[in-house]
This record gives sequence, C-alpha cells and structure tokens, in this order.
Amino acid sequence: MERKDQVIRIFAKEIRRILERAQTDYEHVQEIRLRVGAPLLLVQENEEYYVSGTGALKTAVQEAHMVTRQELQETMEYISNYSLYAFEEELRQGFITIQGGHRIGVAGKTVVENQDIRGMKYISFINVRLSHQILGCADLVMPYLYDEKGQVAHTLIVSPPRCGKTTLLRDVIRQLSTGSQGRKGVTVGVVDERSELGACHQGTPQNDLGIRTDILDCCPKAKGMMMLVRTMSPQVIAVDEIGSRQDMEAVEYVMSCGCKLVATVHGNSMDDIRQKPVLQNMVRQHMFERYIVLGGPGQVDQIFDSRGCLLYSPERIAYGA
Repeated sequence: MERKDQVIRIFAKEIRRILERAQTDYEHVQEIRLRVGAPLLLVQENEEYYVSGTGALKTAVQEAHMVTRQELQETMEYISNYSLYAFEEELRQGFITIQGGHRIGVAGKTVVENQDIRGMKYISFINVRLSHQILGCADLVMPYLYDEKGQVAHTLIVSPPRCGKTTLLRDVIRQLSTGSQGRKGVTVGVVDERSELGACHQGTPQNDLGIRTDILDCCPKAKGMMMLVRTMSPQVIAVDEIGSRQDMEAVEYVMSCGCKLVATVHGNSMDDIRQKPVLQNMVRQHMFERYIVLGGPGQVDQIFDSRGCLLYSPERIAYGA
C-alpha cells in the first residue's frame, strides 16, 4: 500500500476527499493536524500550509477547511477500527501507531487517578505524523562510532527539534545491527517509548532496524534500558531523547554493565549540553565517547570525542529531515 493510501484512509470521508485532491507528494509530508473548529493543517518540508476544501495548499487561513467535531470523531473511529477501548493503553501515552508506522498523537481531556493518567476522553486534537525512514542516512557518521579497538563507542546525538536526530538514530541502529561498511553486526536493544524508532504496529516493527535488534515498544526509557540488560543480553542499547534524572541513572547502569549506549538529546551545541544539569557530570567524566551535533534539518555539523576534540566538521551534508 502506498504511503498516501495508508494515511488518507484513516480520515473522515470529507477530509479524505480533500486530501485526495491535495497537490502534494506524500513522501515529503511530515504532519497533518486536525483541531476541532480550527483549520486543516499540513506540514511539508518544515513549512506549514492550510488545506482548502479543494485540496489546495494555502498560506491564508481564510481559505482553509475548518475541521468539525463530527469529522474528528469519525477520524478517531477509523483510526481505532471502531474499537477505541482496545487502544486504552496507547491513549494513556497520548498516541496510536497505525500500519506503516505512522503515529497518531491525540489530545483532549485526560482521566487522572492518583496522579496517573488512566485514559483520555473528549479527544479534540489529532496530529498525524508520517513515518519516514531514510536508509543510508547514517553512512557519513558510522566510521566515527567505533573506537580504536573497533568497538562501538558510547554515542550521544545532539540536535535541535526537527533536525533529523530520530531519523539518524534509526539508521544507526539498522547499520549496527545488520553490519555495514565491512563491520559485523551486533545485538541491539531498543527502548522505543513513543514508537518512533521501530514504529511497531501490533508488536511488529514497520521500520527496518536491522536483523539483530530487539525492541521494547511503548516502554518508559529508564525502566526499559534496565529490562533489556537483564533479559536480552544486548551489546548496544539505543534510546531516543534522554533527559530526566531517571534516564541518566539508567544510562549509567547500562554503561556499568558493559553495554554500549547510543542515544539522542535535544540541544543546539556542545556548550548547550555542558550546561544541562542532568548531563553536566557525564560530560565532565567523559562517559560519552562520541558526540554528533546536528545543525539544520539533515545537517551533520560536528563530531567530537569524549574530551571535546573535534573529529569531523564537514561542509554541511543533507540526508533529509
């Protein structure tokens, strides 16, 4: 099934009709947003457009199709195959992953009990994030992910939002797992808290993460890292967007057990990372052996070793966001 067909079939009939007419290449569409009483929005190549009733992409809000509550409710029925209760666990996390690895983020009134989110109702906001896998986008950085002994190095990918860190991490996992550039593959454990890396649908990854990869889907990062070490004997553990103190404690546990770690974090530069309270000590203690710093979308700006020595600073090479 083509990407366009995978995506538009989940929408209410009227919105589906509009999106079928849209003059756009769905390989470049990143998000489609529905909000009750607000314009139908489409994000393509980091640019936001209003979608008119004829499917035209506009920059003027006056020409946009306004989403109704009925359309949003109908869309949720299609997404859940008329069994929203079957997705209660996913809704606690705020998203549902559909076939093709596309992630449906939802927001509305949360049902809270003892400070824990038990569910969600009155869903009024939907963000459809299209899954994009770019095979080979990590080719440039792979030679730098190994130390002088040929072992995988503890690696932190530093990136501002929407600059491709998850896309890069996904391909790093694939190449580490399957093997590439003359190197043998290793066993990789992935904690995929928001189903963005493997994009699992009913437990099966929709993205190619390699032949030696085990995935904990929809699992909190800190707990998942420790579970994988204890149960799956990974040589490398990969996680997206570390940041909490619990994450850092789990990272230290993974490293102390002899596993290598590859992770991403939000940041604009190495100076930015050094100033983050939860990362300061790890940077000072040289716990990460490689830092890959992304600039704009798909741009590898710099690669550093554990002591901050610059290993690579190429002309900016785009691999796609």
